[in-house]
Amino acid sequence: MTLMTGDEKHEPSATSTLDVLWVLYDQVLRVSPETVDDPGRDRFLLSKGHGPAAYYAVLAAKGFIPEPWLPEFGSVGSALGYHPDRNLVPGVEISSGSLGHGLPLGVGLAHGLIAMGLRRPRVFVLVGDAELDEGSNNEAIVYAGAVGLPNLVVVAVDNQSSSYGWGPGGIEAHFAVSGWSVTRVSGRDHAALAAAFAAASGGRPYLVVAAVEGRA
Repeated sequence: MTLMTGDEKHEPSATSTLDVLWVLYDQVLRVSPETVDDPGRDRFLLSKGHGPAAYYAVLAAKGFIPEPWLPEFGSVGSALGYHPDRNLVPGVEISSGSLGHGLPLGVGLAHGLIAMGLRRPRVFVLVGDAELDEGSNNEAIVYAGAVGLPNLVVVAVDNQSSSYGWGPGGIEAHFAVSGWSVTRVSGRDHAALAAAFAAASGGRPYLVVAAVEGRA
């Protein structure tokens, strides 16, 4: 991440996701630079796309993109924009940054994989807690819980930046009432994150709340 410089106003949005991203790509996701087009791969969608520096750093560390791209982050002609572009960055599944788009896309993708008979790949969507204020996300949460999507995992990075807060039970109560399996762990504890991702969801969509300190 230190190789990426420029007019980056969303550094906290990146640092809040770094540990989650590392655990996913290092221990969980069944995808590699050689399998980015394999129908049987796991899919990762960065809905929290307005702070992608940590995402690019992990992709470089895992060989999806060349490390020499990193110092050009955000510059004219660079593939690494302030929002990730799926047409420019190998391994990126969706172009994101407009809040509220990633989770609905993840629901559709999870549904589509099941319809094609591909039940093993999982779809992971990383969202921010403030992003969940968007109405499109609430519709996706209710729909996914109603139809049951066991291949869908949402990671909500909770750094208490939601405009209105979540009240009793937090984010996980909001998902649980719609039929999701839910858990909360420290977003900095790699062992706890890995264990949460490995846990069975009981045939339902699954939410992992990754709690971190600081607003972003």
